[in-house]
Order: sequence, then C-alpha cells, then structure tokens
Amino acid sequence: MLETFETVARAVADPTRIRILKLLEGGELCVCQITTVLDLAPATVSKHLAALKTAGLLQQRRDGKWVYYRLAERDLNPYAPAFLGLVGASLRDDPTVVEDGRVLAQVNAAPLAAVCDLGRAALGSVAQAPVTSACRGETR
Repeated sequence: MLETFETVARAVADPTRIRILKLLEGGELCVCQITTVLDLAPATVSKHLAALKTAGLLQQRRDGKWVYYRLAERDLNPYAPAFLGLVGASLRDDPTVVEDGRVLAQVNAAPLAAVCDLGRAALGSVAQAPVTSACRGETR
C-alpha cells in the first residue's frame, strides 16, 4: 500500500502536474490544448500526463489521432480521490493557476485543429485561418 500512496504523492509533487490537474477540473481536454496552455514541448507534457495516469489520477480516451484526458472518475488508485480533492480545494487564487485559466479560455475559443497545429499562435487572429490536420497528442 505504501508504494501505491507514494506513486500518487510523487505525481502531485510536481508543479507542472498540479497545473495539469487544475486545468482538467473544468473537464476533458485534448493533449494539444494542455500543451498550448502550459507552453511546453509536447514530449514534456506527455511525460507528465503519463505520470498522472500511472498514479491513477487521470483517464485517457482516444478519438482517432486525438487524445483526451480527464480527471479519474474511477478509483484506479485508492489514494487518488483524496489527492484530487486536496488539489481541487487548493490554489484557486494562485497567479499561475489563474493565468492558466485565462489562457485556457482563449484556447477553448479557438478551433481545436488550429490549436493542435499552431499552439499559442492560434490564439491570435491566425485562429480564423482554415486548418485541416488532426491533434498530435501521442502518449505512451
């Protein structure tokens, strides 16, 4: 049991992973949306998502090439609900979390395909340009 607890504790001990959990409080997001808000390399975000999923904090679904994450709805790890509750009740006024929420609102207002292709560049006037490729959210 200690190993199971430690897996969750280590997963939430990283500030980037906390930011991801806070982003997902509003619902399911594509990997591209998370990557755009965090302004990090896709490989870095995928590494963090994999750690959170391994800890039982996230669930994933695929829709073709699109990969979506949400907070775990099942008790994949018996300690996950307590940690998710703590994260959910914390950091509401944190400047980084507030800024992430502001950027997420912009990301959600842009076409998903544009966000996946252009990242933060899609948040400006470029978001109006037609884009046809799919989300590249690959995780391991």
